[in-house]
Amino acid sequence: MKKQFIVLALSLLSFLAVAENKGKIEIPLRFDRYYTYEDVVEALKLLHTTFPQLTKLDLVGKSEEGREIYALTINNPKTGDALSKPGVYVDGNIHGNEIQAGEVCLYFANMLLTKYGENEKITKVLDKNAYYILPVVNVDGRAHFFNDPQTSSSGRSFHIPRDDDRDGLIDEDGPDDLDGDGNICMMRIKDPLGNYKTDPEDSRLMIPIKPGEKGEWTLLGEEGIDNDGDGKINEDGEGYFDANRNWGYDWQPGYVQSGAGDFPLQALGVKAIAAYIHQRPNILVNFAFHNSGGLWLRAPSIKEEKVDPRDVAVYDIIGKNATKITPGTVYEPSYDLYDTFGDTDSHMFNLEGSYTFVGELFMRSQETYRDNVNKPVPPPTEAESISRRGGNPDEARELVKFNDNVGLNELYKPWKPFKHPTYGDIEIGGWVKMSSRLPHPFMLQELVHRSAMVVLFAAEQTPEISMDVFEVKEIGKNLHQVRVRLKNEKGLPTMSYKAISTKLYTQDMLKLTGGKVVASGKITDLRNNKISYQEHKPEIIYTTVPSYGFAEYQFLVEGKGEIILSYHSRKAGNLSKTVKL
Repeated sequence: MKKQFIVLALSLLSFLAVAENKGKIEIPLRFDRYYTYEDVVEALKLLHTTFPQLTKLDLVGKSEEGREIYALTINNPKTGDALSKPGVYVDGNIHGNEIQAGEVCLYFANMLLTKYGENEKITKVLDKNAYYILPVVNVDGRAHFFNDPQTSSSGRSFHIPRDDDRDGLIDEDGPDDLDGDGNICMMRIKDPLGNYKTDPEDSRLMIPIKPGEKGEWTLLGEEGIDNDGDGKINEDGEGYFDANRNWGYDWQPGYVQSGAGDFPLQALGVKAIAAYIHQRPNILVNFAFHNSGGLWLRAPSIKEEKVDPRDVAVYDIIGKNATKITPGTVYEPSYDLYDTFGDTDSHMFNLEGSYTFVGELFMRSQETYRDNVNKPVPPPTEAESISRRGGNPDEARELVKFNDNVGLNELYKPWKPFKHPTYGDIEIGGWVKMSSRLPHPFMLQELVHRSAMVVLFAAEQTPEISMDVFEVKEIGKNLHQVRVRLKNEKGLPTMSYKAISTKLYTQDMLKLTGGKVVASGKITDLRNNKISYQEHKPEIIYTTVPSYGFAEYQFLVEGKGEIILSYHSRKAGNLSKTVKL
């Protein structure tokens, strides 16, 4: 008996230890689970305290509900101040339900820090660049997505109340978790005049009826009741404010762009993050992660806006490689998906001079349960597309089999009877909130790793500038010809061509001091000694060094002794070289 008691006690202690450690956050971070908002904050603080010599944790601002927005700077101060290096900015979760976007940011930060000094590739890119990582833009949205009943597609909005039905009340009639399971699923009712019938191959599913067929079901929409007694259900839910329509460039009002808010940078978080970014003018490339579609999107966001072909060529270096790192994804301009105004990518490209990518992460096509994974599923008809997920019957059948055989029955809720106060006898069921636009946790690690590898590739492509004074010779009495070559070994130029054309900020400067410069200009034909001389301030040449290219310049200098050639770039760092005449 005593022995049995000891065994029982040990088993209980073991269970309690496992339970206690289940939610414990440790370095290296784990990515077989999703992190709550509170977990993300704890993880960022732990990364900072574990690697204090490489990190700085900034409180960027607070949300409408008072939650803190944090960004982690990763930089090796031994190789230079953060602002003196090319900047790589990464954020995610601007829509509250797009939680795996935050996980990509955390994974990237965790990878840089835990592999620094052990992995040659990581060590090199961390020494080279400064990284600004902000995992959760919509902190209120993420918190509510975890804590409140939701669908996989709800909870996107910033929490700025709005009177959707214009009855003087705010957010008073949204969906309700009628059965108390923590999800907002779908409601259906028996109806011989309905548009759906039970799928003969799987009784959990419904398929649209054909003309002349008798119906069996009518879909009533998401779970909910008439909370305000106006005879309507779910007509004034969470006020819709889309923070990815509230940025500064080409913002348009709500009648043009739904969810845009009343004015640009209205949301506290968006305004604070925009200021944080603007204070880091070295940012040259950035990623904004979203959650679904399998896309890598680049500027522009509207068809009417044109991008310089040279900038497109730069985008292509990263975008075309991204599709190889993440098989099945598509790289295209943002407007190919749909036109957007006031979005993050337009703001960053046009107002901050950063090459910006939007990563739409999860692909439904990865949820497979079939003999031949390469066999495409036929697209749904227009009628079938009414269903939120699995509109095509074959696709829906495969998805529920994926749920049954791979997803541990955690993604789909079988239909259950419910007594509705308005509709009477109904059924509630369907896809739960942690499905559809989110990978099952077993699929999460590959998704975050491959996505982080795209960011890493972009980080490898930030400019690496060398300065070669390749010719110094006397061409006259007390007059010297000095020729300089600035060379870039990588795929990103030192400044975007958009920024050059709009004069967004001062171009790179090549400056000669220590002697009197009587003339200077760009070498347009070295072999034939052709120089395009500039008219003013010959001691300073404004320049940009292209991707995988070089630029050559000539100075004519009076005097003797030491001269200093210095190069300064907002986004590519600084160089200097001393030469004796």
